[in-house]
Amino acid sequence: MAVIEYILDLGPTVMLPLVIFIIGLILRQGIGKSLRSGITVGVGFVGVNLVISLLTDNLGPAAQEMAERFNLGLSVVDVGWPGASPMAWSSVIGTVAIPVAILVNVIMLATKMTRVVNVDIWNIWHMTFTGAILYTATGSFWIGIVGVVIHSAFVYKLGDWFAPVTKNHFGLEGIAIPHGSGAWSAPFAVVIDSIIDRIPKVRKINFNSNKIEEKFGVIGEPVIIGAFLGVVIGVLAGYSSQEVLQLAIQMSAVMVLMPTVVKFIMEGLMPIADAAREILDKRFQGKDFYIGLDPALLLGNSQVVAASLLFVPLTLVIAVLLPGNEVLPFGDLATIGFFISMAVGVHKGNLFRTLISGIFIMAITIWIANMTIDIHTKLAKDVGSLGDKGQVISLDQGGSPITFILRELVSLENALPLLIIGVLYVLSVIFTYFKFKKGKIYPDHEMEGEH
Repeated sequence: MAVIEYILDLGPTVMLPLVIFIIGLILRQGIGKSLRSGITVGVGFVGVNLVISLLTDNLGPAAQEMAERFNLGLSVVDVGWPGASPMAWSSVIGTVAIPVAILVNVIMLATKMTRVVNVDIWNIWHMTFTGAILYTATGSFWIGIVGVVIHSAFVYKLGDWFAPVTKNHFGLEGIAIPHGSGAWSAPFAVVIDSIIDRIPKVRKINFNSNKIEEKFGVIGEPVIIGAFLGVVIGVLAGYSSQEVLQLAIQMSAVMVLMPTVVKFIMEGLMPIADAAREILDKRFQGKDFYIGLDPALLLGNSQVVAASLLFVPLTLVIAVLLPGNEVLPFGDLATIGFFISMAVGVHKGNLFRTLISGIFIMAITIWIANMTIDIHTKLAKDVGSLGDKGQVISLDQGGSPITFILRELVSLENALPLLIIGVLYVLSVIFTYFKFKKGKIYPDHEMEGEH
């Protein structure tokens, strides 16, 4: 356990390169190539974290200013994934979650239940959080482990189902995104996309940053769009003209820098992914395998970045309009793109459709978060993460339907919401499964994404 704790303390920017280096050696890539792949991936993730910090340090205060300026009256602050992930790792379940999730992956690969080889060890914290919540709710260690197993198995399947999207829209050959917040929302997007396809005229509405650039020339370029969104957010925050201009340039930088740093991650991963596929193809002839990675890769897409910036003020508006809401979105606002990144791909970069499904996804997320404040706060108290806060919540995992449904099945504290959310989500998952089986989730002949 001490070894696992030591590795976790290294953080994702060291943990993932270490994992990539070891996998490279196992795949007989040699020390030099394996080391280069690991370090290059590490450099990429450092770059991603720097850009996310640029967002957090500048969008965070702007969001808080917006909330105070419009007197939103929301009393429970979203601590985001930076606050929630340490709670998961510090829990009793956190000590065994990584080997459990890896074992689930190995069993599913051996029994041909998935094609995802998950190397995104750090983000096992999502599965861990579900297990920690179930343990906190019931006091049963084994129920907590069952939560880790179910969540792990489910997101590996989501990785399978949405591999056509990561390939055909995002241009990530052989990559899957088995992620706790980057994947769970995608089934809702599949259903909404199919509904829109059946509405005359509405189904023809399509705009994205590429089409805006084609129509408006230089004004439609991502660097200009980022600046424009920065101005809008700054004005809503009540910033001075100087602060508005500074935020505009910072958001413009995000639009330009995020795709650039993501390229380093891909440069490091591709040799490892190719080697893994080659060996797996020999062992399991005729089967394609996917390397499971962080949805940060999807943030290299300009539509995802544009949607992320749009949903900063939109999420606050949703929080204000949602009846009975107590949650102030804050910690996860800067990484809101993770919640809607796969939806962008499902909608083939159509920002109109992404806005519709994104509003639905964020409304569900905030609604669920309200019902998990008590258990989230209890977990924070149990692991000593509460500090001087009265109550805490996170949109990431605290607002996840996977965690919510499993928790409610063992406690039945919110029977009607469980029925509504459970039916909506289970039906969406079943619908997505059949769409996948029929090859209708972003078929190859519909490739029109940004690579």
